[in-house]
Amino acid sequence: MGYNYLVPKDIMSKILLSFKSPNWLKESFEFFTFLRFYFRGRGYRGFTKFEVVKSVVVDLLYKKRGKYARPFLHLGTIGLVFAAIILGPIIVSQAEGEEERQATNSSVLSPVAAYGQNFTTLQAEAVRQYRGGEIIPHLVQEGETLSSIADRYGLQTSTILWENDLTESSKIKPGQELKILPVDGVRHKVQRGETIYSIGKKYGLDDTQAQTIVDYPFNEFLNDETFELATGQYLIVPDGVKRDSGVTIRSTYATKLTPDAGAVTALGSFVWPASGRITQGYRFYHKAIDIANRAGGPILAADSGTVVIAGWPDNSGYGSRVLIDHGNGFATMYAHMSLVQVAMGQRINRGDVIGQMGSTGRSTGTHLHFEIRKGGVLLDPSTLLQ
Repeated sequence: MGYNYLVPKDIMSKILLSFKSPNWLKESFEFFTFLRFYFRGRGYRGFTKFEVVKSVVVDLLYKKRGKYARPFLHLGTIGLVFAAIILGPIIVSQAEGEEERQATNSSVLSPVAAYGQNFTTLQAEAVRQYRGGEIIPHLVQEGETLSSIADRYGLQTSTILWENDLTESSKIKPGQELKILPVDGVRHKVQRGETIYSIGKKYGLDDTQAQTIVDYPFNEFLNDETFELATGQYLIVPDGVKRDSGVTIRSTYATKLTPDAGAVTALGSFVWPASGRITQGYRFYHKAIDIANRAGGPILAADSGTVVIAGWPDNSGYGSRVLIDHGNGFATMYAHMSLVQVAMGQRINRGDVIGQMGSTGRSTGTHLHFEIRKGGVLLDPSTLLQ
């Protein structure tokens, strides 16, 4: 059976007529058979024309052999560059938006997922918490008091009083602007001839406690070795106290003498490594404690273990030091020694003398910088010392 190809308008007419006929099922079958032959014929003729055009183009290119290769390559390169310029910023902005959404979601769901257990990221979070040393303004709201504002920022009321030239009898009003320091203490403008020692003394710190000014990570110096200051610069004096403020200067002393000897194997608990007083505690930028004694004195191993560092091998700020591996995941560091009295690889008992207190490396006075590490993470020694 043969068919004449119809135009699209005739096809629609045939569809409508087929449903009005009493033999519509038979005629529908014949109609769809017709459609199959119709589209096959149209498709075959279109494909034949395409093959003819393709053959002409291929023959032309073959005869010219590479003559058009360079223009095609240049046009393709220009097209790719154009697409990158137009679409690149859109793709990048979408990717950045997705990363921000993922970071937000992870931080909301779990702080551990956002920052992990890695010491570096935890320390970075601590720096972020203290605003990178930034001093921020606070507009007093209705009903706020100096103590409530201090609690909001985790500071002592005296820190806010000193920074804003207020007294305990001062009244604050809604809309008043207060300057908020990142840590407790005093902000000081350096005068001609001042040093970190004279500044520390002015705010109740002795020569060993002046180490806190050096260790505060957002204080800057003209020379990191001599701690030279520039006239007019500002320094934060952590835990500094204005002498005319009526606030008692706090001093912390070691209350327990260190033992003379200990167990042969590590116990996982630690004795005091030196006698003296704590001049600087554990904080986000100083993950250790400093024990100072003007007379110096011996430094003891806080627990039994093996010496893995002894001396000043890298000329770093720790100075002469000893690092002891206790074999149970813990390690202890003793820095700024004047004399090291153990050797690498040596096994020592709890309470053995390992050196003498000094002021080598990045140090402002005779003291011991003491660290306790577990799995590479620096812990607060004051919570672990006996």
